[in-house]
Amino acid sequence: MDSYSERLLPSWWLTLVLGLFLPAGFIIFLPLDPLVGLAAGAMMWAGAWGVLAIFSPTVSATAEGFRAGIARVEWRNVSHVEVVSKEEARRATGVDLDARAWLVIRPWIKTAVRVHIRDDDDPTPYWLVSSATPHRLAEVCRKYVEPV
Repeated sequence: MDSYSERLLPSWWLTLVLGLFLPAGFIIFLPLDPLVGLAAGAMMWAGAWGVLAIFSPTVSATAEGFRAGIARVEWRNVSHVEVVSKEEARRATGVDLDARAWLVIRPWIKTAVRVHIRDDDDPTPYWLVSSATPHRLAEVCRKYVEPV
């Protein structure tokens, strides 16, 4: 059967924005030495990107179940999976958000999937999970979800 795995790494534009650490470090350490300033800016940029990368969650769908970050749900507890478009995701993370939902979202990824939970013992109605390729993720998930 199919499987899917995706790491929610920082986007290219966030990497560029983090590049602002280069001139900041240069300006802060310029009185000491220009090379020290460049090195400090580069280390601050690499450190910030590294922290974001290390703490980036993984989203996966395998025969064992669906995993988003540290949480895992078995397929027997999933009723259905739907793709959340860019426009829908904005509302889904704002005015339409259910406070009981499990969220694994990143602001630099605009699309998502909504995994609906059917476990009576779990108060979580759904998981909202960012994905750069939500159609592919939903397609793989639908292969494992049993119709109700």
